[in-house]
Amino acid sequence: MLAVLDLNGSDARTTEDIFTGHSQSMPLGRVYGGQVLAQSIVAAERTIPEGRTVHSMHGYFLRPGDSAEDITFAVDRIHDGRSFSTRRTQAFQEGVPIFSMIASFQDEDPGVEHQAPMPEGLPGPDELPDVESHLEGLHPMSKRLFTDRPVDVRHIPSPIYVTVEGERVPRQAVWMRVRRRITEAPAVHRAALAYLSDLTIQESILRAHGVAWATPGLKVASLDHAMWWHRFGRADEWMLYVQESPSARGGRGLASGRIYSAGGVLLASVAQEIMVRVPDAAPPSLRP
Repeated sequence: MLAVLDLNGSDARTTEDIFTGHSQSMPLGRVYGGQVLAQSIVAAERTIPEGRTVHSMHGYFLRPGDSAEDITFAVDRIHDGRSFSTRRTQAFQEGVPIFSMIASFQDEDPGVEHQAPMPEGLPGPDELPDVESHLEGLHPMSKRLFTDRPVDVRHIPSPIYVTVEGERVPRQAVWMRVRRRITEAPAVHRAALAYLSDLTIQESILRAHGVAWATPGLKVASLDHAMWWHRFGRADEWMLYVQESPSARGGRGLASGRIYSAGGVLLASVAQEIMVRVPDAAPPSLRP
């Protein structure tokens, strides 16, 4: 993960700043969405005046990326004001965009402050089994999606990899962190948080309908992703990701999430819409 977030600069220049990055190897060959949005944040931050940090991003996933190919990131310096900077980053493969993002950066300023409280009464990460305990029955290629990733994830009430246990409700919570201690650089932790934010947010939609990831014929793709960084937090320490889905209709589902530190500090808010196609989900009158 750290290697793919360390982008290379380029001598190539147009009206934009150009960077290149590698992808993590993926069993199915598609670039992980959280990776490309985190890389886009890194690319934009490389062009920002010192002292300004990202506070929001809005991005669209345009095409599936090929994890075997490098990605080119073009950053447009849209605006630099007295307190805020705005950047547009586009990620390209084979000359066509696969992801497009606008992000805003701000100087640290004093102001009013409040936050939504972290939910109470949830089990802690040490009270929950690790991900390997839930992979029985998965195809070896599918298992690699979980065992090879740099993230430790523990679900409340349980994962939906193979089956959906318990009540079918449009909400869940997940404890998450990167698997080992990483750098002290705050920019890396902000990018890693973006990487983590795309991992499980879709599951509140699937859980509501009892749809597991292993459902034959299931098709899920992220359409867009928005994120707001509120406060700094370390990505290598446990964080609670509280997720819910207010709506699903027309082959699309909307999910939102709040990310808290283990101590209850609200670190970030996230929203994502996905395309979701479930076999036999259409009413009988609409089936072919």
